[in-house]
Amino acid sequence: MSDALSQARALLHSVFGFGDFRPGQEEIVRTVLAGENVLAVMPTGSGKSLCYQLPAIVRPGLTLVISPLIALMRDQVRALSAAGVAAGSLNSSNEPAENSRVLGLLRRRELKLLYVAPERLARPDTVEMLAEADVSMMAIDEAHCVSQWGHDFRPEYLSLGNLARQIGGRLQTLAFTATADAPTRGDIVEKLFAQSPRTFVRSFDRPNLKLSFKAKERSTRQVLSFVQAHQGESGIIYCASRRKVEELAEALTAAGVRALPYHAGLDKAVRDANQDAFQQEDGLVMTATVAFGMGIDKPDVRFVCHADLPANVEAYYQEIGRAGRDGLPADTLTLYGLSDMQLRRLQIEQSESSDERKRIERQRLGALLSLAEAPRCRRQTLLAYFGEPSEPCGNCDLCQEGVELFDGTIEAQKVMSAVVRTGERFGMEHLVAILTGDLTDNVRKFNHERLPTFGVGKDRKPMEWRSIFRQLSAVGLIAQDLMEHGRWWVTDEGWRVLKGEAKIELRKDLTVPKAGARRDRRAAAAAVIVDDADAVLLDSLKALRTRLARAQNVPAYVVFSDRTLAELATHRPTTPGAMREIHGVGDAKLERYGTAFLEIIQGGVS
Repeated sequence: MSDALSQARALLHSVFGFGDFRPGQEEIVRTVLAGENVLAVMPTGSGKSLCYQLPAIVRPGLTLVISPLIALMRDQVRALSAAGVAAGSLNSSNEPAENSRVLGLLRRRELKLLYVAPERLARPDTVEMLAEADVSMMAIDEAHCVSQWGHDFRPEYLSLGNLARQIGGRLQTLAFTATADAPTRGDIVEKLFAQSPRTFVRSFDRPNLKLSFKAKERSTRQVLSFVQAHQGESGIIYCASRRKVEELAEALTAAGVRALPYHAGLDKAVRDANQDAFQQEDGLVMTATVAFGMGIDKPDVRFVCHADLPANVEAYYQEIGRAGRDGLPADTLTLYGLSDMQLRRLQIEQSESSDERKRIERQRLGALLSLAEAPRCRRQTLLAYFGEPSEPCGNCDLCQEGVELFDGTIEAQKVMSAVVRTGERFGMEHLVAILTGDLTDNVRKFNHERLPTFGVGKDRKPMEWRSIFRQLSAVGLIAQDLMEHGRWWVTDEGWRVLKGEAKIELRKDLTVPKAGARRDRRAAAAAVIVDDADAVLLDSLKALRTRLARAQNVPAYVVFSDRTLAELATHRPTTPGAMREIHGVGDAKLERYGTAFLEIIQGGVS
């Protein structure tokens, strides 16, 4: 085992150009190398793919990678091939020559990793082919798609649990996802594993991401201001409708921003061309529906903006996770308004989902609104949703800009009194009806109009009480059980406030952001990436990367990531040996690109 791990460490450096594992990777790689099944929940940008790619190179046999995203397959195969690894994919977008190349490698058993969509595995000819291909390991990406509780359920995933039996032999199974709560993890284990896996749940914290929410005022102007604060940087703007995608792309273009649209209504050739441009160019902004980005492995996205409210916390977390995957500072902004909340609720009610599924989605939307209206550090609220405690981060809008607060102790006591006096068995709408004195059928049914708390909140509108519920949830005074009809219950900290042993401040309105605050943060972020003295050299290195990427028709990061270019511009290596010590420079890339980049560095500027 130690020999295999030592070999993995050597390949980590020689193939991928990394000096060491990222936090959480080594233990998973060690477990995989030991032959155990694994379920790993790791945040976007933490290096999930390396946890199966590295063992696949070390061990004999073929590793089958299941991914629902053709674009991601294509990008990962390109990156692995550029690093000298025998990898391929079989999907509907391949040219015939590429399929012939992959099938030839497969027949000769020279392939180390094969990427396949779950739909293709339903074909008998694919299963027969794999049965003859010496498959030793199956890695399932986006594993939450197998769960009815996951935010992106895909029925095609349900067949994966039987694949090992169909292929024959003992097939080691690995499952990876960025977002899976306890019910989802249980579903993954039940449906994908014949034997219980070792489960790893890593921190959901992405400290390099700044988290911001703002109420919509003039949303197009707000988006434009946010993008202009990131001039020359790559970013994604998510919209809830195709029409808004087009409108924002036009507005940004008119303002001098290089922006392109992406949505399912565009011709496929246009979509593909726009996606390739985003991958290959620096400083391009993509306005898109949420279909864009799931299959994008671009590490240097510097900002993500939601022009409309996302569907739920899991979707929000996954979508902002497409920024800053290289570990460098990145910015996020989410705009929300009453119309967004109404739209999301309407989408839930009009869906063809079961009543139970709709109930879960309502609670998840409520959790997202709690995050939007949080009175304290957003990162604390976000991580608490995933069951992870944390301290104030100092890198969110609430920590940096502050909010207007008021003493909400009385309001909190009214809410928690209603929760307790109804036996901690009811959801928000019933409790709001009690507080506002609304004699609904359910209030009459349970005789709750007789409670001392009936009507004690008539001074506030129902929407205000809903906001107070969400804020109390965000700070941990009350909690909601998603699996038991959304009932609310009072936490230990909540009981302290209810008994008068502690006070609580609630959010009133956001204060006006300090002028220049975002610009100051951007200047600090830029200093982290590369100091001003090397900025001209960095631009020259980026220009060379762009030329090489276009010539090879690959994403720019496949040549070198932003972090690699920043280190090259900072340390200015002048020999191949010195360049080899730069993060992300493996043997294959040094041989392929080293001379061209060293010429730029040695000449100062081209």
